[in-house]
Amino acid sequence: MTDAPALAITGATGAVGRLTAEELARGGTELRLLARSPGRAPQLPGAVVVQSSYGDGAQARAALEGVSTLLMVSAGEEEDWPQQQLGFVAAAADAGVEHIVYTSFQGASPEATFTYARDHFDTEEAIRASGMAWTLLRDSFYLDFVTLLPGADGALRGPAGEGRVAAVAKLDVARSAAAVLRDPAAHAGRAYEITGPEALSFADFAAALTASTGRTIRYVDEPMDEARRWREATGAPEWQLQGWLTTFAAIARGEHAHVSDDVELLTGRTPLSLRQLLLG
Repeated sequence: MTDAPALAITGATGAVGRLTAEELARGGTELRLLARSPGRAPQLPGAVVVQSSYGDGAQARAALEGVSTLLMVSAGEEEDWPQQQLGFVAAAADAGVEHIVYTSFQGASPEATFTYARDHFDTEEAIRASGMAWTLLRDSFYLDFVTLLPGADGALRGPAGEGRVAAVAKLDVARSAAAVLRDPAAHAGRAYEITGPEALSFADFAAALTASTGRTIRYVDEPMDEARRWREATGAPEWQLQGWLTTFAAIARGEHAHVSDDVELLTGRTPLSLRQLLLG
């Protein structure tokens, strides 16, 4: 695979990977797009699509042969996704990748309330120990998901209290990643906090959705035990249940309210607000 482009992007069929690839391709950058399902990858000029998954170390090593810089977009929710990511980092190091850029999570730490933020920290530690140069993009929650939060009854439920979250648009994550990938050496050893321009409460989300859709959306601040009961009734496994509940607990505790200027620092533009995103 050494004849393929030396800049690789994982998760090419997902939103962040695809948007980053499109941003770079517009500037003429040749890319190696890694995808579990190559047929779903975007068809871009100068891009080579290669099959690769985080759970297959041998396949990943082959796909990464000859790669100098790698954007590792964090894996989707699967029960063993943290272990898959650690295996992929090892495969990247074995393949000779020189610099890895990883989409981590805001507040990644072994003490984080949000369980996935702890898992992201474990991946960060593996990357630091790998010998590869690294850059971390610690993304906040995705602003794009706000429209999916209300139920059919117009209620946006969750035990977030009055906590605020500096949620960020996926497009701003992609633009930030593309900026780093254009000159990775300038960002080596740096961790950036990728947030939106404001910290919003769930009541703010409900008000914005009401204004943009004309549909009345209300925020229902549930007690944690009540939130657990109805979520358990859906049959969600415990690891997923914990991830969902600790998301709200972390927001309620203010762990994701910090607004950073790193998106503007990297891209030269102010990140999208919720109002701008909803207006399209």
